[in-house]
Amino acid sequence: MPAKIRLQRHGKKAAAFYHIVVADGRAPRDGKFIEKLGTYNPNTNPATIDIDHDKAFNWLKNGAQPTETARAILSYKGVLYRLHLAGGVAKGALTQEQAEAKLAKWMQEKEAKVEAKKTRLADASKNSDTKRLAAEKAAKEAKAAKIAAKAAAAVEAPAAESTEEAPAENNG
Repeated sequence: MPAKIRLQRHGKKAAAFYHIVVADGRAPRDGKFIEKLGTYNPNTNPATIDIDHDKAFNWLKNGAQPTETARAILSYKGVLYRLHLAGGVAKGALTQEQAEAKLAKWMQEKEAKVEAKKTRLADASKNSDTKRLAAEKAAKEAKAAKIAAKAAAAVEAPAAESTEEAPAENNG
């Protein structure tokens, strides 16, 4: 059975954390593995992925088969693109320098996209906090105005009752 690149689950219930490992295809999911390639934390936004590109590339080059999720992670991090470019170099379609330049350009664009997403998420969070704070402030002011109006009405009512009662006592 060929080696597989797959995820090994760790972490608590509803807070999964994964190790990206190379394991024998017959081994259980969380069982014995050959080598650890990195980690994957889907609990953060965007997901945090730390992977050793060289080890993963060597395992793929030697025939390790990634699972669907592991393939998506390797593609996201550019390991599969590097393998694709290495195939082009082997066939003579590209030189090694051209392949490295293409990979560097792709990695730079990918990093820019990830940073843009992080910035967008931070701005959205900041805007929602500002809106929530403004709504709370407006509600607080409305409550304060209502309490002040009620207090003013309570102060005026006894004063009006005492002025009406005073002449009545003098007559009697």
